[in-house]
Amino acid sequence: MSQILSLKKPTNVNINSELLLKAKQLKINLSATLEAALIEVVNAKQRELWKLENTAAIKAYNELVASQGVFSDEFRSF
Repeated sequence: MSQILSLKKPTNVNINSELLLKAKQLKINLSATLEAALIEVVNAKQRELWKLENTAAIKAYNELVASQGVFSDEFRSF
């Protein structure tokens, strides 16, 4: 999924002070790291929600394929 493109917004977060100190010592870009992690979490949650919202359609499609196969079955060699 593509990254969310928008303007940056300053945000306050609470972070474990020892972890923050280590990150600063290692010169880790907190904003970029948080943004990358949030992209992964948001994408995973969106996939999960999509699967839940489409459970009935996926089940119906799988049942159709199980009973009737797919149009290319005769051409498959695997």
